[in-house]
Amino acid sequence: MNVKAARASATRESILVTAERLFAEHGVQVVSNRHISEAAGQGNNAAVNYHFGTKVDLVRAIVRRHSERMERLRAELVEAIEDDGDLRDWVACLVRPSTTYLRELGAPTWFARFSAQVMTDPALREIIAEESLASPALARAVAGLNRCLDGLPADVRAERSDMARQLMIHMTAERERALAEGTPTPRATWDDAGTGLIDAITGLLLAPVTPA
Repeated sequence: MNVKAARASATRESILVTAERLFAEHGVQVVSNRHISEAAGQGNNAAVNYHFGTKVDLVRAIVRRHSERMERLRAELVEAIEDDGDLRDWVACLVRPSTTYLRELGAPTWFARFSAQVMTDPALREIIAEESLASPALARAVAGLNRCLDGLPADVRAERSDMARQLMIHMTAERERALAEGTPTPRATWDDAGTGLIDAITGLLLAPVTPA
């Protein structure tokens, strides 16, 4: 890599890290590309537009910056089960990649809060949905989970899947926020937090259904 290419790569990385932090702490819509450029130490206020294009393109680049490692973590879990796991095993395939990855990143992290901000924005959450649909390991994990819930009515399954998704997104974001602020957390480690989420989501999915 020549000097010019290396400098451009470093600038892109600086912008990605800065944008992720600002989006996590303030929300996506209130942070302008100009604000990101300034916070990233770029003299050119159009640096974000030059390197990434629109804000949507920037959000997608941040998601992809993290998704490759989480996909590998999930693939390892799915392969270990070999399509023969119980419900808790498949729930773990959904939860552990995120909590393990956040542990690997060290402190501080912003990705959990960034994801929560994106998922609450109707204009942007499709980006994460699109990336998820491109994940073969996630597709296998969801298929395995659905096999274990075959007796659950389809509408109840869909509702509880939404509940589980909210738990995974917002509980990890709340833990990340608490760690950033130095406030107490219910669980000592990310691995323990993952175990708590797996227990809770498994219980949620297996809860009795009140007849209509």
